[in-house]
Amino acid sequence: MNPLTPRIKMPSQASVGDVIEIKTKVRHPMETGWRKDGNGNAVPRNRINWFVCSFEGNEVFSASFHSGISADPYLVFHNRVAGAGTYTFEWHADDNSVLVASVPIEIINT
Repeated sequence: MNPLTPRIKMPSQASVGDVIEIKTKVRHPMETGWRKDGNGNAVPRNRINWFVCSFEGNEVFSASFHSGISADPYLVFHNRVAGAGTYTFEWHADDNSVLVASVPIEIINT
């Protein structure tokens, strides 16, 4: 399994102006670089250091991660729905890799 595996939970439909809850979790070891293995060798630093969520290219939420964040970081945040479109989620890691996931949302008429 890919070490970076995102899970995103949010509504697939909402009305314009609704505030929705978005939950994200990514599978990642979040190694600080301070730990030693069984042989006393330092375990290399390997962590996600930045997360950003955009809606149709406009940033709606971001977070910086530091050494105190546990493995498999979990975030919950809210956003007011501006219209139909796609939320894009990006997790940026120390090794310059970026994991990207997208989730569309539809507008329902009320």
